[in-house]
Amino acid sequence: MQTSLHTLRNGQRARITALPPGMCGRRLEALGLRPGKTIEKVSGMPFSGPVTLVLDGRQIAIGHGAASRVNVDPVSVPES
Repeated sequence: MQTSLHTLRNGQRARITALPPGMCGRRLEALGLRPGKTIEKVSGMPFSGPVTLVLDGRQIAIGHGAASRVNVDPVSVPES
């Protein structure tokens, strides 16, 4: 079930399926976001604030508008 990055719940993991075209997508790629990468959403600030996520062991924040244009597929984490 595809959704956008900003609609994930805090703490939820997802695999990136598509980035927005153009300069926005290139900027996200420069931060390390690429289709196929798994991310974890740390937090989303209210009132269209930034979205913080963990990618490859580091935290990054991206704007709400960019996060709403990143398509992801939520990943279920097996319970231990």
